[in-house]
Amino acid sequence: MAGLYPEIEPYDAGMLDVGDGHIIYWETCGNPEGKPALVLHGGPGSGCTPGARRYFDPEAYRIVLFDQRGSGRSTPHASSPDIDLATNTTAHLLADIERLRVHLGIRRWLVLGGSWGSTLALAYAETHPDRVTEMVLFSIATTSAWEIDWITRGVGAFFPEAWVRFRAGVPETERDDCLVNAYHRLLMDVDPAVSEKAARDWCDWEMAIVAVHPNHKPHPRYEQAAFRLGFARLVTHYWRHRGWLEEGILVRDVDRLSDIPGVLIHGRLDIGGPLVTPWRLKEHWPASELIIVGEAGHDARDPGMSESIVAATNRFAARREG
Repeated sequence: MAGLYPEIEPYDAGMLDVGDGHIIYWETCGNPEGKPALVLHGGPGSGCTPGARRYFDPEAYRIVLFDQRGSGRSTPHASSPDIDLATNTTAHLLADIERLRVHLGIRRWLVLGGSWGSTLALAYAETHPDRVTEMVLFSIATTSAWEIDWITRGVGAFFPEAWVRFRAGVPETERDDCLVNAYHRLLMDVDPAVSEKAARDWCDWEMAIVAVHPNHKPHPRYEQAAFRLGFARLVTHYWRHRGWLEEGILVRDVDRLSDIPGVLIHGRLDIGGPLVTPWRLKEHWPASELIIVGEAGHDARDPGMSESIVAATNRFAARREG
């Protein structure tokens, strides 16, 4: 399998006013005349990273990345003391994607997304199937109530020590309720000591459940206080609303993608995001292929993940519409 492509820098970048006081950062890399491809980052709140540029042949693709509302270089950042998240929802993000597509003069594009980015990619493609040529999804999630309950409570059976610490991060009276709601309340507290501790506790849990290999190293951004707070606020904000998605709708409506080829890439060892989710998608989406990476968990840096992602984008690089 092909490895990651060499590091590249954007040939163009900018800030796009998408309304509601939000301005999103975007960049384009690779070949300006190449096949358009959109990258949807995870989180919510992770922001786009230079590494995602390396999933594509820069001579074949026009690669578009952007920071979703509240994350990365977009403003206002979710870590801001007075942040209002009312206009940061899945519907807003879907509208932002369309604004960016029009702004860049792109008719149709391949859509790539990982983790939360796969949820957003599915929601976008099922809303605008005429705008999507192919899909490459990895570490797949649909942000269902079952998945959220599993990742915040059920998976604790595999990480009991970390889960006890995670649960202890909220007041005792709230430990048997929805931990997402309890954490979100703490994260939005006006006292920085309260919100920053909650952000650290939340991110420690997130890091614990992706560490399926003894030599796993957390991404260095987790050492940045602003990243931790903005990330944890956005994750809990989206999860407490189940992504503003009707339960099971992304699997139920995947037949809207019947004419769109897709590659679903998932780690066999992804304990926090069980393989059953992409398997169900594959069962309802005949034009998709499920690739199970035996030694990988949820982290795209795990063995075999990046190679599988690059192999998928290489497969579609020369594919022409129709």
